[in-house]
Amino acid sequence: MTLALPAGPAPPPRRQLLVGTAVGSAAAVMLIGGMLAIWILQRERALAADEPWLPPGVEIPGVATNVMLITMLTIPLFAQWAVYAARRGERAHLGVALGLVGLLGIAAVNAQAYVYAQLDMAVADSGYAPLFYAITGVVVALIIIGIVATAVTAFRVLGGRDADTELVAAHALWWYVLAAIFSAIWLIVFVTK
Repeated sequence: MTLALPAGPAPPPRRQLLVGTAVGSAAAVMLIGGMLAIWILQRERALAADEPWLPPGVEIPGVATNVMLITMLTIPLFAQWAVYAARRGERAHLGVALGLVGLLGIAAVNAQAYVYAQLDMAVADSGYAPLFYAITGVVVALIIIGIVATAVTAFRVLGGRDADTELVAAHALWWYVLAAIFSAIWLIVFVTK
């Protein structure tokens, strides 16, 4: 008779996707934080030299930027709804939640495109224009990354990998970080100008 110890417990999941999303989110926060620091520095220098920071004749449409803020603050709610539905195996709710996240992401990009169309500001006109286009362009790129992540999440989870709740949680984390990033940009770039 052989006496042997029972097998040890299975190792806990490593959560590589969630950790990778957290690292990518931290990188996005640092990138936008650095860009906003340069924005504030250049704005303060222009105001100290009694030069106008906002070029004459340029007016940022406030309604579109406010709608973008409301949209970006709403997206994490639907992303969290997707996490809730995924953990409970509710495919219909998961599909609706991910569809709304994608739709609102596209709406935010559309609102930023409207702002660009209304500005009529060339990049080389002033020191304001290149910073404005750089910061808002990076945010649009981050939102597009989120839209692509939403599509990938929908295809994977609705396509048969029902147990992959880590992907849905990582997706929600990305949108939470984007909402925080856009809130800072809305305040510093769109409101205080």
